[in-house]
Amino acid sequence: MTLADRVKQDLTSAMKAGEKDRVGALRLVLAELQRAAKDGGDDEVAVLRRERKRRQESATAFRDGGRPELADAEDAEARIISDYLPAELSDDELRAIVAAAVQETGAASPKDMGQVMKAAMPRVAGRADGKRVSALAQEALRS
Repeated sequence: MTLADRVKQDLTSAMKAGEKDRVGALRLVLAELQRAAKDGGDDEVAVLRRERKRRQESATAFRDGGRPELADAEDAEARIISDYLPAELSDDELRAIVAAAVQETGAASPKDMGQVMKAAMPRVAGRADGKRVSALAQEALRS
């Protein structure tokens, strides 16, 4: 079963249960997944990460603008989307991946950051945010 199929099933269940907020979030997610499939973008996890990131950024903007009720709604949608994403890597697992990438590429200074990221990101495979990987790579290259 694809991720889009799972979202469709959950959308139907949420509609039957009368969960308006969940229905709205799932409809948006399903529309984005279908659009990506139509455009040839088969990476459903990347679509979900992008949508979750949009919600998180919107929540931050709403909080900064003094609209906590809208920020809470965006956070709720981000949590719903997170349920469909693979489990995040722990910091220790991520450090091990970054350390292996540093060793593999022979990186010695922050100038080699691009090589480390290029080696580490495929191993991460969508289970960690690029910002986390970047921060740990910088930390590894400084020491």
